[in-house]
Amino acid sequence: MTTESSTALRKNTGVIAPHGGELVSRIVMGDEAAALESEAQGMPRLRLTEKQTADLDMIASGALSPLTGFMGQADYDRVIDEMHLESGLPWAIPVTLSAPESPTGDRLALEGYDGDLLAVIDVAEVYRADREREAEKVFRTTEEAHPGVAQIYAEGATLVGGPITVFRRPAPAFPKLHVDPAETRAAFAERGWSRIVGFQTRNPVHRAHEYIQKCALETVDGLLLHPLVGKTKGDDVPAEVRVRCYEVLLEKYYPADRTMLAAFPAAMRYAGPREAVWHAICRKNYGCSHFIVGRDHAGVGSYYGTYDAHLIFDEFEPHELDIEPMFFDHTFFCRTCGNMGSAKTCPHPSDDHVHLSGTKVREMLGRGEVPPVEFSRPEVAQVLIEAYRTA
Repeated sequence: MTTESSTALRKNTGVIAPHGGELVSRIVMGDEAAALESEAQGMPRLRLTEKQTADLDMIASGALSPLTGFMGQADYDRVIDEMHLESGLPWAIPVTLSAPESPTGDRLALEGYDGDLLAVIDVAEVYRADREREAEKVFRTTEEAHPGVAQIYAEGATLVGGPITVFRRPAPAFPKLHVDPAETRAAFAERGWSRIVGFQTRNPVHRAHEYIQKCALETVDGLLLHPLVGKTKGDDVPAEVRVRCYEVLLEKYYPADRTMLAAFPAAMRYAGPREAVWHAICRKNYGCSHFIVGRDHAGVGSYYGTYDAHLIFDEFEPHELDIEPMFFDHTFFCRTCGNMGSAKTCPHPSDDHVHLSGTKVREMLGRGEVPPVEFSRPEVAQVLIEAYRTA
């Protein structure tokens, strides 16, 4: 879909068009689902990883529109080398299905990582991935110490491409917060929102996050706080703890009529700049017209520059993504200013700024100490303290 037609659709419906123009649905229900499940019982089976199970469900719901299945080689190669699908549409990270060996047959039954039979893939092709090239291009490193690189190496090099049909969806981790793109879009339209900013997080929201969210909220109709609840690395704060932090924060400090909390079911890749683009595209499918990109978005270790996730958006043509990134500098509380700010707004030296490393915060929480109110809301800190006590 061109920028002009996408803009026209937004004027007609009030909500931005999905990536590619149409929201994909690969879910069957009722008698059709029962018949396909029965047929799948006799097919060769392929067990998905936790990441692939999340990808399957996101393809099915339209969160990864315009994908209708796992990528074939043409899309895989062009995404790696050019950050575009074979169709020419921007896309930043391969979404692939690995197999332990080359499968036979035209159709495979797909099991979730917990063993439940979920879907069928119509096999369009089987091909070999170049995992080292993929790692270098997507993650900017071939080191297995990088969790995203280790993950694709472990998946192997045999890939299966083709459209999927889902007859049973994986059980959501947070049913009350599991809202599909069609549902967020309907909710936005019902509220009269057309300018919606999405916020990606895999961490508890601290004061710096709150500050940039509210700065963005000043310029749009509503905020979608969209924490990632899929697989993360072992030392990240567990999703159930993070979700409780978001809930207590929203109860007291955010306008209920201008904020929506929903779970983003994706698994983390830790692909830094590329993942920032991918996260933006996904939020466009959920109906967001704007997307917050902060410092070291989706980063890990020292693999990416502090603002590389901002710079990567310059590699696309104007309006090509058709979602507006909102870039924010590193933010902090300034004792002299008496409020939150950044290098763009605060003239005072760093000695005046409240800075706490993640390690320092974890040490304080482990001792049952509440971090300074300039860093964290006390309600959020209390949730984290209780979690550390019972860990």
